[in-house]
Amino acid sequence: MTLVETFSGLPDSRRGPAKRYVLMEMVVMALCAILCGADNWVEVADWCRDRQQWLRERFGWSLKGGTPSHDTFGDLFRVLDAKVFEERFRQWIAGLVGVVEGVVAFDGKTLRGSGKKGSNELLHLVTAYAVGSGLCLAQEGTCGKGHELAGLKNLLDVLILKGCIATTDALGCQTEIAEKIVDQGGDYVLQVKDNQKNLATAIREFFEEGDQAGFGRLDVQRFEEIEKDHGRIDTRRYTWIPDVSWMDKPMREAWKKLGGVGRIESIREIGDTVSVEHHYAIGSRGVQTVARFANASRNHWGIENGLHWTLDVVFREDHCRVRKGHAARNFSVLRKFALATLRPEEEVKMGLRRRRVHADRHPEYRESLIRRAFSQNGSENPMPFV
Repeated sequence: MTLVETFSGLPDSRRGPAKRYVLMEMVVMALCAILCGADNWVEVADWCRDRQQWLRERFGWSLKGGTPSHDTFGDLFRVLDAKVFEERFRQWIAGLVGVVEGVVAFDGKTLRGSGKKGSNELLHLVTAYAVGSGLCLAQEGTCGKGHELAGLKNLLDVLILKGCIATTDALGCQTEIAEKIVDQGGDYVLQVKDNQKNLATAIREFFEEGDQAGFGRLDVQRFEEIEKDHGRIDTRRYTWIPDVSWMDKPMREAWKKLGGVGRIESIREIGDTVSVEHHYAIGSRGVQTVARFANASRNHWGIENGLHWTLDVVFREDHCRVRKGHAARNFSVLRKFALATLRPEEEVKMGLRRRRVHADRHPEYRESLIRRAFSQNGSENPMPFV
């Protein structure tokens, strides 16, 4: 699906003079501006004004009244239905990514600049992130971190996870979440903490007793990795036991297709100081080996570095003061459109921030990015949507 097909038919609730700019054109202008370094509506409007001639030539628009002001952009995206916009993003990214494989990490992020001064009503986004491709598959906006679980359930209702391992933090360790993941064709690795107190206690005691007395005839698989960096040594020891017959039957049967339990022992050495932490997890039957458990556990945190960190550092998401109506949620979708367009780039060997600057300064590079975004079928027409 091309971006033109994605954006076609978007509901437009504007009336009268507010419709003097075509909705499709404004969405495309905003996306181009963000792709080239704009991080708020003022910068979007400034970029469009400065690149007005380029927009006319490349898209065939008349723009007789000039380009929209920052208030006009803000007013449009404030009323644009965020759920519909997020749905269109899912459809487009599905065509871009194709069949998803490997680990899909689910996690939430609060947009620090999305609330009014002194207000606790900040936008919280739950995101599904394909770690292997480095692309966001979908997002769901919620009113605050306390509603993250509802957002996670909504995402699982619309994503196909066949052949994937879905991972969540301890908040997502719920029997309903495990069931939804399996129903969508996936396997799961869920962190276990005291929000599932009985389960956490049972697994913790099981490993403690096993360390002291042995695990009997159970298949105990172990794997260790060591990282050294700037005088710090991090050792992670993974233990995976693909057998839950020792667990009480009601507890075991509460988790759909439960296939094993795991522990991660994290040891950090800085000089003479040594700290040790233990983390526990459960997994479905498709997580058969310690290698798969270690890979899923390690890659879950890829969403922090690969997505959340990138949005904050490259796109300055937490500094953005867009917050009225649906605007913050829709701006977040535009950032992810831009990120999905920039990230697969292989010809230009530079970081994402420099790629945005490069796209702004070099029209030919900008057009190559737009060609990728607007035509997923390899069309030779540099502007196949005109």
